[in-house]
Amino acid sequence: MGKLDGRVALITGGARGQGRSHALTLAREGADIVICDIAAQIDTVPYPMGTKAQLDETVSLVEDLDRRCVAVQADVRDGAQMKAVVDRALSEFGKIDILLANAGIFSFGTIAEMSDQMWADMIDTNLTGVFNSIRAVLPHMIERRSGRIVATSSMAGRAGFPNIGHYVAAKWGVIGLVKSVAMEVAQYGITVNAVCPTGVDTDMIQNEHAYRLFLPDMENPTREDAAKAFAALNAIPIPWVEPQDISNAILFLVSDDARYITGNAMPVAAGQNASNVV
Repeated sequence: MGKLDGRVALITGGARGQGRSHALTLAREGADIVICDIAAQIDTVPYPMGTKAQLDETVSLVEDLDRRCVAVQADVRDGAQMKAVVDRALSEFGKIDILLANAGIFSFGTIAEMSDQMWADMIDTNLTGVFNSIRAVLPHMIERRSGRIVATSSMAGRAGFPNIGHYVAAKWGVIGLVKSVAMEVAQYGITVNAVCPTGVDTDMIQNEHAYRLFLPDMENPTREDAAKAFAALNAIPIPWVEPQDISNAILFLVSDDARYITGNAMPVAAGQNASNVV
């Protein structure tokens, strides 16, 4: 018996990274899975994004756990596409118990120098994408008077950081959105929370562009070079946590163990949250 037997989870950004980890974790606990991902490149994102092949691989990995998995290629920036994802999930499974609004991107630049498009892509994906995903599932969850929603914010949603002001703005916005929606839907038996990771060992930060954020004067910085800089953020002296660490927190928040936890922003941050951030 799993903690999520008989439940259906919709996960955005499910092609790889944290989204794939969340899909597999919830599937191991008995949930059937619907994943969506843009599975295409956004021009202002400096590292390779997920692909259709990776989206299909997540499906296979979930099915290897003897759970059903449906994948839809969709862009969270588009509200109509997210409504279509929800409609597909309902046609396949008849319900959605859990939403993980996980899809996100990372890019770099000062506010003075970044392009309008870089700002727009970040806000549209990392904040409006969460809004579109939540709004698409809420009518169904309100009608059923039940639901669990978790959005992925960041420790960058709890403090300021240079050269990623657009990312910081989006992640702060996610927390405000989560807290507001939690108040709106508590009466319907729906909980809404966020997780706030420190750096996570995924392609989003394991690339030369992210390394240069911390080591701007180093030519060709490596993973090992960057590890020292990333570790300086955390009280526990590790450079980054694993996707599974975030999945474990999410599993708790969507389980019956957390039935009275809502409007929370949970750090999974190796103690980064112990410093002087709100």
